[in-house]
Amino acid sequence: MESFNELQQEVLRLKKEKNALILAHYYVPLEVQDVADAVCDSFAMAQKAVRAENDLIVICGVRFMGESAKILSPSKTVLLPSLDAGCPMADMVTPEDVLRLRAEHPGAKVMCYVNSSAAVKAVSDVCCTSSSALRIAKKLDCEEIIFVPDVHLGSFVAAKVPEKKFWLHDGFCPTHHKISEADVLAAKRAHPGAVFTVHPECKTDVVKYGDLVGSTAEILDFARKTETDEILIGTESEIVARLKRELPGKKIYGVGSSFVCPNMKKVTLEALYECLRDEKYKVELPEDELRLARESLDRMVNS
Repeated sequence: MESFNELQQEVLRLKKEKNALILAHYYVPLEVQDVADAVCDSFAMAQKAVRAENDLIVICGVRFMGESAKILSPSKTVLLPSLDAGCPMADMVTPEDVLRLRAEHPGAKVMCYVNSSAAVKAVSDVCCTSSSALRIAKKLDCEEIIFVPDVHLGSFVAAKVPEKKFWLHDGFCPTHHKISEADVLAAKRAHPGAVFTVHPECKTDVVKYGDLVGSTAEILDFARKTETDEILIGTESEIVARLKRELPGKKIYGVGSSFVCPNMKKVTLEALYECLRDEKYKVELPEDELRLARESLDRMVNS
């Protein structure tokens, strides 16, 4: 316990007292990650919530991540440390948008990125993650795919599945969208020996320079295993901080200075402490929405 500060020790005490499971996303502050039982991507958090024996789950991430955990574990109490930690990309698509696209393209099936609300999942055919999107698109039994909400991930997948017609929604992650081709070229000039890893939520003219294009978990896995000792990280800044601490023998660089998700930074240690202490900000969803969204997530798992 000597390595934890006073507030972290209080969080750990409350976690034990309440038999809570704390799951954190890679983009929340490191001091929050350090007291979590697991640090992972959004869908892995939901899966761990399902397998856990704990009845109290704290999701240290944004709103849709808490919803996903509740969808897959409806009988458990799921808490969010920050009520206003939303996801702008998820907010860019509504169920009405999906139903309109279905009416415009009646032969298409809807692939919904997991970065979306439970309500949108409920009117989609199948969910996907950034790491499973390509596999699911190839296996989906249809000739046309409506992909929501991320236009960049959708474009990346569409380019690799030319045999199918894609109809893309115009949503995006503001944090990944900020990074420009000029930012990447400047970073590559500054670090000419570095390998460039990039998340497919970035724009096409950024992704095209990637030596590795992959999910956050795939970027972390690559950095840990590669023999290359210089790596450019094309995703949120907390990944750079985590890898610098974890891999002191390697040179880890970020791309640009604006790769910060403001909503993830709302999940502070103080917010986590208050959430556990007061058991506040419970995730609640309508029964029909839970059931239909669960079907969409189940199809992703079984694809």
